[in-house]
Amino acid sequence: MQNNQRVIINQHGAPKVLETLTETMPTPQANEVRVKVLAAGVGYADIMAQRGGYPLAPKTPFTPGYDFAGIVDEVGEGVTGFKKGDHVTALNPFFGCYSEFLCIDSQYLVKYPKHLSPAEVCSLCLNYLTAYCILFQKADIQPGQTLLVHSGAGGVGSALIQLATAAGARVLSTASKSKHDLVRTLGATPVDYQAEDFVRVVKSQFPKGIDAAFDAFGGSHLNRTCRVVKRGGTIVSYGFSGGKFGGLLPMILGIAQVGFINLMPNGKQVYFCALPQEVRKNVSWYREALTSLINKLEVGELRPIVAEQVPLSEAYRAHELIENRIVSGKVVLVCE
Repeated sequence: MQNNQRVIINQHGAPKVLETLTETMPTPQANEVRVKVLAAGVGYADIMAQRGGYPLAPKTPFTPGYDFAGIVDEVGEGVTGFKKGDHVTALNPFFGCYSEFLCIDSQYLVKYPKHLSPAEVCSLCLNYLTAYCILFQKADIQPGQTLLVHSGAGGVGSALIQLATAAGARVLSTASKSKHDLVRTLGATPVDYQAEDFVRVVKSQFPKGIDAAFDAFGGSHLNRTCRVVKRGGTIVSYGFSGGKFGGLLPMILGIAQVGFINLMPNGKQVYFCALPQEVRKNVSWYREALTSLINKLEVGELRPIVAEQVPLSEAYRAHELIENRIVSGKVVLVCE
């Protein structure tokens, strides 16, 4: 009988704590589908989980990974709409995607055309879906608005720029100098956050402020982001990493901070976006949004940046790439 390999975190620490476990093949339960994973996405939540700073991660030992693209291998009792051989992708809100095979509730699966790149399709599930939720569910952006995107060369940042500019918005984006050409190619005006104060740069161009801004850092960084937004504008917070590895206290303080800002009498509104919770809360929206993104990818309207494809057995190397901020775009794991 074929075995399954998956990556587990038994203890928190540097990337080398990631271990590869060989076990028996998982069996799909009722309403579940077993998928042979072709590409599994690596996100910053996985890095924080590895370091012990992601409060939403399961208790150790656990398998990280929120997103994947693969092929249906077996369907469980009661599953309709999927058959062996279908190419499928999903956001798994319960982690567990760093695996050759995984079983997942069929409600989270969405089919995709088999001629599409699994790595690019996988990029849609976390990065682009997060951006889609931020822009259209939370901020309700409109054509002609001006937006600030942080880390525009990253996975979510590059997705935000592409979706926002396609919707007719003007985008400014922070990025290190070496990534400015990429940010321009995506359609945004770069701001060198290492050499310039982004608040001063934005306010010099828009003294009354911009329409919306998106922040994944929290803390003082979120406060500074709020300063560039005009009265009555919108801010979306989608993380409390603080530029490091997160933690329970930063998350608690971040939630409190969002509530406090919303009490200020300046008309600015701050929303929080945590995609796994959004998916569990509204599966219908999730499936419709992901299907729309797949359609846009198929006709060439989206250009996911796949920075590196790393073998599953070298997952630690993928984490090192992200921790060291070496890459631009999405890092994916591929099963040999």
